[in-house]
Amino acid sequence: MLNELEFDRRLIATVITFGLTAPYILLPVGFGKIFHDILQTNMKDSGLEVSVSDIPIAMLIPVLGMLVGLLWAVFFSYRKQRNYQTVQIAGGTENNTVSFSTKSLLFAVISIVVALVVQLQVDSMIFGALAGIVVIYVSGSMKWREADSLLTDGMKMMAFIGFVMLAASGFADVLKETGDVDRLVEQSAAIIGGNQSLAALLMLLVGLLITMGIGSSFSTIPIIATIFVPLSIQLGFSPMATIALVGTAAALGDAGSPASDSTLGPTAGLNADGAHNHIWDTCVPTFLHYNVPLIVFGWIASMVL
Repeated sequence: MLNELEFDRRLIATVITFGLTAPYILLPVGFGKIFHDILQTNMKDSGLEVSVSDIPIAMLIPVLGMLVGLLWAVFFSYRKQRNYQTVQIAGGTENNTVSFSTKSLLFAVISIVVALVVQLQVDSMIFGALAGIVVIYVSGSMKWREADSLLTDGMKMMAFIGFVMLAASGFADVLKETGDVDRLVEQSAAIIGGNQSLAALLMLLVGLLITMGIGSSFSTIPIIATIFVPLSIQLGFSPMATIALVGTAAALGDAGSPASDSTLGPTAGLNADGAHNHIWDTCVPTFLHYNVPLIVFGWIASMVL
């Protein structure tokens, strides 16, 4: 279908990545609730207690940068049509073709709304997800024989993220116990010389290097907060500016990192026929249109908040 419409798949990858990352960075709902809770908890453990309600306000400017990158990709970078050669997908047969009806799409939307409402009412992602699954089951949109594999794949993904988060949290605690963080903060503050502008830029660049390697914003917050929060306090950044710095530095890992599920997911679908390169068609476009604006707008947020 994308070939018939002559869409540039780099645009599709960029749009999907925005939809996967921007909402949880800004909104305390679903994965966003997890992200905001982890950010608030680790900042508190590192010496700065902030309210969860302050995080969306502090992250508004960085997410605005992502929106600018999205609009640039849509209206300038990839607005031209691109031709792809349509080939038979390996293993693809008529029996494997999935059809969507108006009913199935309607109940998919209803299940999302129900999951969101239930989650907000009972303050539980578990019950929200359960309510959404029940709607899909009852409507018949999901076949019973497919249910086990779909749910298992989802739990495997979450288990992997949880494992990396545990490892990152443990690494952060080791850094704290050694006492080297305090010396690092003192020496870094002395080198920077109280220049907040330079310090903010350096922290964002360091965060970019860390999160690009790990590929998960959730998993890098414990490491980044351990170093960045004391350094921000030492340099006189406000709590809101510190939230913006730590949150933006963590978010840099999901957009543009080859190891991020926010880039691996779009590539897995768009490269079904082997015509979409993970690095050049997903990672490079998302890096240029999201990571660069995140650094610029994250730096602006740290200066004005």
